[in-house]
Amino acid sequence: MARRSGFTISQEELYPAEEQFAREEVNEARLLDLDAEQESPFLRGQKRVSARRGSLPKKAAARLKWITIALFAAGLTGIAAAALYSYGEHSWRFRINSSDDIEVTGTQNVSRGQVIEVMGGDIGRNIFFVPLTQRQAELEQIPWVESASVMRFVPNHIRVEIHERTPVAFARIGSRIMLTDAVGTLMDLPSAGKAKYSFPVILGVNPGEPSSTRSARMKIYDELVRELDSGGARYSQDLSEVDLTDPDDVKVLAADPSGEVLIHLGSSNFLDRYKVYVTHVQEWRQQFDKLESVDLRYDRQIIVNPDLHGAARQPALSTAAMKSARAAGVKPAALITHQIAPPAPKPAVPVGVPPSAKTAEKPSKKTVKVHHKRKPRREIVRTKGDVTVKTMLATPATPQNPPPASTPKPSSDSTKPSAKPSPAIPKGQDHP
Repeated sequence: MARRSGFTISQEELYPAEEQFAREEVNEARLLDLDAEQESPFLRGQKRVSARRGSLPKKAAARLKWITIALFAAGLTGIAAAALYSYGEHSWRFRINSSDDIEVTGTQNVSRGQVIEVMGGDIGRNIFFVPLTQRQAELEQIPWVESASVMRFVPNHIRVEIHERTPVAFARIGSRIMLTDAVGTLMDLPSAGKAKYSFPVILGVNPGEPSSTRSARMKIYDELVRELDSGGARYSQDLSEVDLTDPDDVKVLAADPSGEVLIHLGSSNFLDRYKVYVTHVQEWRQQFDKLESVDLRYDRQIIVNPDLHGAARQPALSTAAMKSARAAGVKPAALITHQIAPPAPKPAVPVGVPPSAKTAEKPSKKTVKVHHKRKPRREIVRTKGDVTVKTMLATPATPQNPPPASTPKPSSDSTKPSAKPSPAIPKGQDHP
């Protein structure tokens, strides 16, 4: 055995840390290799490949299955709907047998007969074939109906709901008195004792006018009533008539206990001008023999009795119309008819006489000449403070001893009417 001689250092002693580190890396590499060896070396062989077992993919087959089910269900539904439609069309259960199957609600001034007159054509018809929209439009043609609703309820029931118009005033239409709403729609008076109102009667509303014209007049009326009632005095309750014939000169007839008075209010400042009348009416009655009308349209000037006959002239009401108007609440002052004096009858002229012979013919000894006497129109002016009060007095012409039918035509001087002077207007004031 050879003996070591000398001083020697081993490699392990010289590089202990590096060798130990290298060994650890080798050991870790071996461990990784062992783990890799445990797995199958053929990694691609582990992926499964789906094999087609049919002509369509599985997802497509599922979709096709659900589509088939849906089409089948739709077909069954269609068949059931067709059978139900045929049953509903021909079954007696859905037929309107009588007017008892038509229910009407919301009517107060519209009679059931008016509604049945519209819906009566559907009696005996299948409920599903009733034209609801057309019947609704026909019902709204009734003056009292503002809107209507028609609904069907199986098996054979029809319900009609009516919303009626709200009247705001009476309207004088010729020899009749009707009701009108805020847009000028004219309605018949309700049955006696069914409803009673306290409205004034409006003049100047013509049913032949367009609805836009009547609506514009009713806006003036609404403004008048709103102003007169704005202070809480409720002056509109004192009015019997409101004349809207001239929108620039609104005239009202005040139902005063001492006699009605026609008041000209112009087109604005209705409340202020009416207060002038309320303040001075008793004073005017003491100053003048008769107070018929007052013109308050001018600033710092009042004209008393400017109208010849006071209130507006209207045709006489029939007995039935007057009775219905009283039952509906029309004030008595609005029922008074101011008749127009008929003109003097013209003498008959013999037929076949030339014009020259007519004028040259002299009246016989038995002919009585007629002279139309007129009292002159007088103007009384009273000044109180800064306000001038003018009174226009006149007497209408009345023929004396009307001529017989055979009397020749009188001369032009005796038949020519005298001109009526208009009320005096101070300088600086324009006539409205």
